[in-house]
Amino acid sequence: MKIFTNILVFLAIALIIFNVTLLDFRNPFKGDSVVAFIGIAASFCAVLILLIFRMSKKIEEKSNDKF
Repeated sequence: MKIFTNILVFLAIALIIFNVTLLDFRNPFKGDSVVAFIGIAASFCAVLILLIFRMSKKIEEKSNDKF
């Protein structure tokens, strides 16, 4: 599971980088730049969700080891 989440985090970061290259800094709220902003936000949310999932799995493992 750890390898799978690492791969997904890597893909989400790669999507953030790709979407940053699509941004038009002169007109950030027109055309494809809006789509790039949405992609950056969605990828950032995916990274956060995956990190929270990984932390919850660590907590679950520690709680199972106690009993």
